[in-house]
Amino acid sequence: MDRRELAAFLRSRRERITPADVGLPAGPRRRTPGLRREEAAQLAFISTEYYTRLEQARGPRPSHEVLAGLARALRLSDAERDHLHHLALGAPPAPSAGPPREVRQSILDLLRRLPQAAAIVTSAAYEVIAWNDLAAALMEDFSALSRRDRNLVRRVFLGPHRPGRRLYGVSDADEFARTSAQHLRATAARYPDDPEVTELVGDLLAGSEEFSRLWDSHDVCAEPTLRKTFQHPLVGLVTVNCDVLDITDRDQRVVIYTADPGSPSEEALRLLSVVGTQRMDVPG
Repeated sequence: MDRRELAAFLRSRRERITPADVGLPAGPRRRTPGLRREEAAQLAFISTEYYTRLEQARGPRPSHEVLAGLARALRLSDAERDHLHHLALGAPPAPSAGPPREVRQSILDLLRRLPQAAAIVTSAAYEVIAWNDLAAALMEDFSALSRRDRNLVRRVFLGPHRPGRRLYGVSDADEFARTSAQHLRATAARYPDDPEVTELVGDLLAGSEEFSRLWDSHDVCAEPTLRKTFQHPLVGLVTVNCDVLDITDRDQRVVIYTADPGSPSEEALRLLSVVGTQRMDVPG
């Protein structure tokens, strides 16, 4: 472990990030550029004391989990993340045993640059791992849900929308159920040693006869859904085009929902972009 180089690298990466880059207020009297140490530590989910010791070249060897948190907090590129692991551990990061959950910064920036489209990023196990404001307004405020409840395949088979299984009030819930089961079987084959994928499949098999039936079919291919309709409690029916972009190096998908130009659904999305996820009393 090269403590001095690691300390200098962490400091240089921290000082290049502005508070606005990570959604923090600038505040008064910042004596140094970039984030404060306590801010970087908070974003990495470690203690300020531990982070400070790392930057002072006197910290213990960080774990893989700590390094992942630092890479996320300091918005490191893939090359910078590999360099961080070499400095701390003398080796590149180990391949993930399960579906990657870290979303590339350029993809997060893309979501923010789509103000008239609802967009989410899902892992190979159908966990929603990133979203923009319009997606939260159209579908659900994902920030208010636990990781477990952000899993779409869990929600469609075991979630609170049963009976009738109206996942987010969407028109193709039955088709999505079939598609997700087929994709999940392929995911389980790619990540046979991941405990979260194993647990998810086990819960679905134990809790849903329909999932068990679909799982036993051993189908692994499905046609993409190109169009769907959401039943929103505030704006009513919203029909959108559904486009999926594969992020092959992360085994993730960007799902983008757009309405036809000039359509009532486009007006509905525009309204949702204004009202966001605020709760409103809707006549029954």
